[in-house]
Amino acid sequence: MIRLAKFLLFCALLFFFSQNLWAKRGELFLIKVEGAITPVTANFISYALNYAKENKGLALVIELDTPGGLVESTREIVKEILQSEIPVIVYVSPQGARAASAGVFIVLASHLAAMAPSTHIGAAHPVELTGKADPKMMEKVANDLAVWAKNLAETRGRNPEFAELAVKKSKSITEKEALSLKVIEIIAENMQDLLTKAEGRKVKVKDREITLSLKDAEIKLIKEDFKTRFLKILANPNLVYFLLMLGLLGIYFELSHPGAIFPGVFGAICLILAFLGLSILPMNYAGLALILLAGLLFFLETQITSHGLLTLGGIISLLLGSLILFGNNPPALRVYKPFLFTVVFTFAVLFGAVTYLAIRAIRKKPVTGGEELIGLMGKALTPINPSGGKVFLHGEIWQAYAEEEIPKDSSVKVVEKKGLLLKVEKL
Repeated sequence: MIRLAKFLLFCALLFFFSQNLWAKRGELFLIKVEGAITPVTANFISYALNYAKENKGLALVIELDTPGGLVESTREIVKEILQSEIPVIVYVSPQGARAASAGVFIVLASHLAAMAPSTHIGAAHPVELTGKADPKMMEKVANDLAVWAKNLAETRGRNPEFAELAVKKSKSITEKEALSLKVIEIIAENMQDLLTKAEGRKVKVKDREITLSLKDAEIKLIKEDFKTRFLKILANPNLVYFLLMLGLLGIYFELSHPGAIFPGVFGAICLILAFLGLSILPMNYAGLALILLAGLLFFLETQITSHGLLTLGGIISLLLGSLILFGNNPPALRVYKPFLFTVVFTFAVLFGAVTYLAIRAIRKKPVTGGEELIGLMGKALTPINPSGGKVFLHGEIWQAYAEEEIPKDSSVKVVEKKGLLLKVEKL
């Protein structure tokens, strides 16, 4: 009986310690953020923070590699990090990665900032998106962002001078400089090195201080769901622009050849996807209007005889609209210039060829009907006079008359057609 009691006590203690050990281990959640910062990125980070909180995660690590992005999306991300109830660690990784522009604010807002070797951070000066930059307005925007960056740095106990210079002077620094200037806290070779160096560090989460215990934590990757991946693909300006062009081309062929069905359906789908992408990206509505106008002008060229003027106007409208569609967005949110010019050139050649064929068809002598016979040469099968006669023309025998006497076997030319009767003259 005593032995049974000891055995049960041993099992209870073993269960208790194993449960404590498991509880201490916990889970560390990880997400990877690559590319431009857009509304899609902001939604994904917000979802990850809520997921980590609901699953009582020890912390959320954001593995970051970004060239920058939209200010509004960056503000949403920073707000989520500042209001987070679990520690947020931003790790600029892998080697060769960067935290440029919007990435600077995300790093500054984090509870713990780390960078991998051969990475850099900085260049957070704002860029005018509309293409109508007002120097005074841009100065106000830069000052506003500089103050925001300084405030974030001071809140997290980081270097406010660098934060201001990154915005106003587009200053960039390496990971070693960032560590020496107290912009970040850790340089880590990899994720495990990061967790080892973060062990025991104290961070302030809202109004409470938390000691990080992550060395033995289980790392759980939060993957992007289908919706996020789909919208992330559509946030590519090159793809959006290409879909817009394909959509216009499909609609053009459907209107030019009613009943083809496939070009119209394909074009409509491409246009819907393009407009969905345009709802995510910042764009210039004047540029979109010019591109749509170009499509209309190309279509009207097939309906109205303008001798190429409508096509020329469409090409000019397409080029201008394409150039200003995404304004002066950050490079990651603009259409690649060689690709843009290639598309415009292709459309110019395509619709130029269509216009040329249309003009040639207008000027070409008809090949069917009565008009086709005017000017053709034939042979008199009988004598031809004002009373009549017969000619062999175009493989056929026709009734003909002439104002003068034309001998048999003479070569004649058709000058007029009245019903089935031809008027000819001698060559």
